[in-house]
Amino acid sequence: MSSTITDDHIRPQTLDQFIGQDDLRANLRVYLDAAKSRGQHLDHSLLYGNPGLGKTTMAQIMASELGVNIVSTSGPVLERSADLAAILTNLNKNDLLFIDEIHRMPASVEEILYPAMEDFNLDLIIGQGPGARTVKIELEAFTLVGATTRLGLLTSPLRDRFGVICRLEFYSPQELALIVKRSSGVFKVKITDDGALEIGKRARGTPRIANRLLRRVRDFAQMDGQEKIDAKTASAALDRMDVDAYGLDHMDRNILSCIIKQFSGGPVGVKTLAVACSEEVRTIEEIYEPYLIQCGFLKRTPRGRVVTPRAYKHLKIVKKGMVSLV
Repeated sequence: MSSTITDDHIRPQTLDQFIGQDDLRANLRVYLDAAKSRGQHLDHSLLYGNPGLGKTTMAQIMASELGVNIVSTSGPVLERSADLAAILTNLNKNDLLFIDEIHRMPASVEEILYPAMEDFNLDLIIGQGPGARTVKIELEAFTLVGATTRLGLLTSPLRDRFGVICRLEFYSPQELALIVKRSSGVFKVKITDDGALEIGKRARGTPRIANRLLRRVRDFAQMDGQEKIDAKTASAALDRMDVDAYGLDHMDRNILSCIIKQFSGGPVGVKTLAVACSEEVRTIEEIYEPYLIQCGFLKRTPRGRVVTPRAYKHLKIVKKGMVSLV
């Protein structure tokens, strides 16, 4: 038997095990219990938020709480309408269909979803030319759960068909510390409360990053002969990984210093910034920018990105025209 620990091992299985997102969990509990008591499917649900906040985990929990099967796919995989039709026709009553990155689903595939979501019917065109005919297939009632990092990229007709819309927020360091403690039990790693909090502080408000940092801190502690991870051990390991006290890594600091040194603090367009930093525009917009903005290091303006005085202070760079910010 393999002893490899996968993401499925550390994912919570119920709403009660899920840490953080308290308001969202409380509302979901009402929606799930109400659907179960009626013996009906849950309304179609949309989960949105930054990568790594738990959208996939939440969808799996929703299926588990309802006691139904979950079928998972992603928007880019559904290249043809026939791909989605094959999945829909194989769903059982009240099953949950999870589509990750639903904003990347082709328009031709999305249009098939409209009658499926509203009337649980599938309209297919068989044949070509004058002999083509439309066939209507009745589907079992199901729940579509879509996940996206870019809510604004969803078309209005699709977005309006979701009865439940949930936003996942960044986590506090204290919540991430609890997640780290829970994961350490799965990994069979001894960690102190202050050690877990140190990792939580540097995890960018994201559980996926917290678990990744825990794995790497565990490696450093193991090779240094440390039996338990405390704050000092965690801090030393994270410093060696170039993750600073705010959770910024080399690319975060590179983005800020690039705006300061090459563009006088901004404003600068994101495409120009991407070229200067040798990074993809989408990666900057979805991975780095949200956290830098949340930390108060970066601002979006109509003319472009602007670095704040807080970033100058954190990077220990003196802004021109000012005596000192350090």
